[in-house]
Amino acid sequence: MTHQPLAIAPHVLDELRERDDAGAVSRAHVNDMDGAPLRCCLRRSRAGERISLVSYAPLRRWAAEVGAHPGAYDEVGPVFIHTGPCQGPDPESGYPFAETGARRVFRRYDAKGWITGGTLVQLPADPVQAQTVVEQALHTAFSDPHVALVHVRAVEYGCFHYEVRRP
Repeated sequence: MTHQPLAIAPHVLDELRERDDAGAVSRAHVNDMDGAPLRCCLRRSRAGERISLVSYAPLRRWAAEVGAHPGAYDEVGPVFIHTGPCQGPDPESGYPFAETGARRVFRRYDAKGWITGGTLVQLPADPVQAQTVVEQALHTAFSDPHVALVHVRAVEYGCFHYEVRRP
């Protein structure tokens, strides 16, 4: 795995658990089934876990960190997180949320936080092949020297899954 998928940082998770990026107070619930894509540990939820659905502005937070000004490209969307601290992602698990055979968009941003393009990918159902397709999409994105980061999103709901920064 050449590119490192980034989960939401622990200090940001602490903020989101109090008040999300849309200004709403976080509400926890016990998940009654498996499958919600958790952005805190980059895995799917399990039945019985306490999770929250919060609004998150990944580009806004990155821009504040690096001094960029994404302007109209800033957006806020829903993400699932554990209600309390978790172990975070397993760095050996490969690219998250690539096991479903779903469609993903790899949205590219430059150092100003402006969109420089994107790639639509249909992930194969085979997990090994899906990991290869994700790696190829990221390699292609970062072959453009203007790309500073890539957001991987679900196509159907537009949900942010994770961020990858230039290696």
